[in-house]
Amino acid sequence: MCNIPEWLNPGPWVKMSRRATSKDVLNALAADSPGLNELIALLSPAASALIEPLAQKALNLTRRHFGRTIALYIPLYLSNYCSGGCVYCGFAADRRHPRKRLEPGMIASEMKALRKMGFEEILLLTGERTPQADFNYLRSAIVIAAEKFQMVTVEAFPMTVEEYKELAEAGCSGITIYQETYDPEIYDKTHRWGPKKDFINRLETPARALSAGMRFAGLGALLGLADPVAEAICLFQHINELRREYWQGGFSVSFPRVRPQAGGFTPANPVSDSFLAQMIFALRICLPEIHLTLSTRESPKFRDGIAGIGISKMSIASRTTVGGYHADHHAEPGQFDVADTRKLESFRKVLKAKGLQTVFKNWDSVYGIITKE
Repeated sequence: MCNIPEWLNPGPWVKMSRRATSKDVLNALAADSPGLNELIALLSPAASALIEPLAQKALNLTRRHFGRTIALYIPLYLSNYCSGGCVYCGFAADRRHPRKRLEPGMIASEMKALRKMGFEEILLLTGERTPQADFNYLRSAIVIAAEKFQMVTVEAFPMTVEEYKELAEAGCSGITIYQETYDPEIYDKTHRWGPKKDFINRLETPARALSAGMRFAGLGALLGLADPVAEAICLFQHINELRREYWQGGFSVSFPRVRPQAGGFTPANPVSDSFLAQMIFALRICLPEIHLTLSTRESPKFRDGIAGIGISKMSIASRTTVGGYHADHHAEPGQFDVADTRKLESFRKVLKAKGLQTVFKNWDSVYGIITKE
């Protein structure tokens, strides 16, 4: 495989992490500008014995940069058509369940319902590019969304610079795209066919989007596919590479774990709650100004416990089915099983009891923050 960047070789850093001592961890916690070496220590087994100091540092940094707030967003699945063969996805092309897409009238109806709930930020999702859900289809959905939401982002197939320019002109502010795994060999095995099998094309997608005028890029690794320490290190390196070139852009990091889905894929490297928390704390310490996001893939107990302690942005009331916000579509197969099925108001009450304020936030108008109490 050609064009593999030099930073995409985490093996030596993973070995360093395994050898780190408690002194290395304490030095990392005391660093004024923690970087790669500090992250390596904070991801170590030695750091797991010092999880309380990590949590406290993460809490302090989160409050310094984001206050006592949790920014909220909502995903909307536009289509479950897909040309890909991802082993971990319920929408893979060989899954046998009905395929459909939302037509313009239903898109507008779904969005109206979500806007009525108070959401200002919407994430539009599709599978890999297909004739049924192609670039023009996605662009049309963005036009509809931009009339109703202050911030519209997409999580869809990789596109060209020219296509991203068109989406930005249509009202799209940013993209979310997970590399899934930064291990090229595991990537090749878990992506059996389709355009997504091109590792480098996907790796370079955030740069294309940002160069085209997108204001935000959300990155992440699908935890469970490969060594999570290696994934965290590569994710950190990827973010820093992008920030050097696109310093004016905004970034976020997500922490999705493999969830039950059609196909029954079981991850070879499952990530425990304790290490997921450690990973979140470590990346908050080393990326203090970036939104760290946690979706409804995680349980209510875990989400409630970690909200505001590293995590600054969350989804809620999510559906992973096409048209899932209508009652008659709830039982249809989704991309994966949602773990936190609570409604918006009950979630907000829990956060309020923790002293956290839910924020429906518009990044494009920093001074026009809309809050709901």
